[in-house]
Amino acid sequence: MFRVHSGRSNWFTGLKLVAVLMSVASVTSIGVVGTAEDSATASSLPRSTPESQGVSSKGVLEFIETADREVDSMHSFMLVRNGYVVAEAWWAPESPDKPHVLWSLSKSFTSTAIGLAVEEGRLSINDPVLDFFPESAPEEPSSNLKAMRVRDLLSMSAGHQDEVNLRNESDWIKAFLAHPVPHKPGTHFRYNTPATFMLSAILQKVTGETVVEYLRPRLFEPLGIQFPQWDANPQGISIGGYGLYLRTEDIAKFGQLYLQRGKWNGEQLIPEEWIAEATSKQVSNGSNPASDWDQGYGFQFWRCRNDAFRGDGKDGQFCIVIPEYNAVVAITANTRNMQSELNIVWDKLLPAMSNSPLAADEAALDELNETISSLKAKR
Repeated sequence: MFRVHSGRSNWFTGLKLVAVLMSVASVTSIGVVGTAEDSATASSLPRSTPESQGVSSKGVLEFIETADREVDSMHSFMLVRNGYVVAEAWWAPESPDKPHVLWSLSKSFTSTAIGLAVEEGRLSINDPVLDFFPESAPEEPSSNLKAMRVRDLLSMSAGHQDEVNLRNESDWIKAFLAHPVPHKPGTHFRYNTPATFMLSAILQKVTGETVVEYLRPRLFEPLGIQFPQWDANPQGISIGGYGLYLRTEDIAKFGQLYLQRGKWNGEQLIPEEWIAEATSKQVSNGSNPASDWDQGYGFQFWRCRNDAFRGDGKDGQFCIVIPEYNAVVAITANTRNMQSELNIVWDKLLPAMSNSPLAADEAALDELNETISSLKAKR
């Protein structure tokens, strides 16, 4: 058996789903050997048994059971190790082909678009924000507003003390630029979804395309991500900071691309230098060693414990990249405690990973498949 699977699909129904998919996956995975970059060559990521990629099925089962019990509520989970999906689960009525709201995990895709635009010479991260929208600037811009750069939007250090409320505004750009900037940009971390919207607006200004249109040929199509949906504001600008809907495997592909430093099927989709910069600590955001929200912030990516990084969104949407373990974890959920969700990843999944393949454990894999087949979301 090569695939751990749960959930409902448009193509398969009933209790035979798991067996059919494992059979298909075993045919496509037999004889596939190599690095993550070499293996991620098809529209779908290749599948493998957990043990053949150095992951304990018992450990994954413990993660699934703990998450099902303690996270209210899990919706989906996918673990990619060495470029292979070794475990995947959906809590009914979620399913593999159903797009899920990403909330602020959308921000990491907006950052990626900016990185690509920088590579194409369309802008620089040191460009002043006001330069893009002189027609929307206040009559007398403050010195801090004048000093605000694209880099400051990316690192959530635009200089705001509070977020501007854009929901009731007809002109989001003008409202953002009119908002007080009491701190010198680059010196004060303040998580700021409107700042990400401004990145989307800047990209649309310099390319003439929305973020989703711009990313389609550069990111979504090469990764085999079909029909990405991204909500827009009243001015027709992709919201940027949220509003993107993707499938769980699409999240996993995105994480695998970043794990592979921007390379996919032998092609450098994203500059390696941007990957390094976006996922490294650009600003400090706290000092609690037990909090995954205090480990530093990059360019729309969070640093994590265990030398990992992630994109994340409200209610527990995660794309976690763990370079030390050559692993990616994709999760969708509807939970009130995102730190608890991450704790279970660190406490249960990391100990399940070894540096070399493990002996096959058919009994544990069967138990894991049986558990996954009966998962149901609480909300």
